[in-house]
Amino acid sequence: MTIIRTVEELKTFYGEAAEASIVKVANALTVEYRQMIEVSPFAALATVGPEGLDCSPRGDDLAVVRIADDRTVLMPDWRGNNRIDSLVNIVRDPRMALLFLVPGSNTTMRINGTAVVSVDPALIESFEVDGKHPRTVVVITINEVYFQCARALLRSQLWNPERFVEPASLPTPGALLKAAKADFDKDAYDRDWPGRAAKTMW
Repeated sequence: MTIIRTVEELKTFYGEAAEASIVKVANALTVEYRQMIEVSPFAALATVGPEGLDCSPRGDDLAVVRIADDRTVLMPDWRGNNRIDSLVNIVRDPRMALLFLVPGSNTTMRINGTAVVSVDPALIESFEVDGKHPRTVVVITINEVYFQCARALLRSQLWNPERFVEPASLPTPGALLKAAKADFDKDAYDRDWPGRAAKTMW
């Protein structure tokens, strides 16, 4: 196996970046970037800690983040499994990144920046949904924001319903858990999960 060991060798192998891939990077939200992010209900949140990297899916009913100003976005931390891997990382190392998806669009948005975890009561109250509130809010400061070209989504045909995988053909969450723990009751887990999720969405 031939392995590239230096940045210089890697750049020689790939050549120079296209102009558009450089000039698209901004240090604050433009009007157009704001429009893209305001309609994105899903993002992947990448964080880093002493143990390594973490990448967590984040979704909301409407926009997955609230834009506070041109350099700040807010992400409520709704109910989950309480592993809080992303939050633990942010508390120890504020570096983070977001990759936003917009259903139906092949253009993705990216934010690189830093974050803090806020328990400010007024901020938490402002995200109320059906009388419920997030436990915390991740406050993200933008260092870089830019769009990603459509090639990856075009290649994957992510939004093409003819390429959707039939869920019944895949292992259930219960089956995945049983593969990790032999005596796990997968049938009970799969049976109870829809009702449990409906009651704990927010």
